Amino acid sequence: MPLPRSNRTPAQLALMAATLFLFGLYPLAWQAPLLRAGLLPFFGLSEISVVSGLVTLWQDTPALAALVALFAVVAPWVKLAGLYLAITGRLPRSLAPVLQWIGRLAMADVFLIALYVVIAKGVGLGRVEVAWGFWLFTACTLASLALAWVAKRH
Repeated sequence: MPLPRSNRTPAQLALMAATLFLFGLYPLAWQAPLLRAGLLPFFGLSEISVVSGLVTLWQDTPALAALVALFAVVAPWVKLAGLYLAITGRLPRSLAPVLQWIGRLAMADVFLIALYVVIAKGVGLGRVEVAWGFWLFTACTLASLALAWVAKRH
């Protein structure tokens, strides 16, 4: 049963606001440049975002693009929606384990991006620089993890 508005604590209100803030911040993180990559040191660098990476993957490997979209786009938003429902008392208890599982999927995206950076740097033919969007995307993921942890404790 959802909590009436008057019975919500300041902590619940803060968690609700932070969750809604992340709903707006994630789309920015998906559009922001994660990496700047180039083939050789003397060529210009191309900026790569989650969205541009998904578009490129979709052209070559649709199945991999769908998997990355699941980890990087769908799972974080579903996790936030579930977290918001849990904070407001609207998430059925039977779905709590599903929310935890989805949260693990949402963390996989940062690992995948870090792995790509390590692989690209290890090849030695190109140049890869981490861009500000990587830090924003990582911050969104870690903030989502922290919100889930704090919400569980309350």
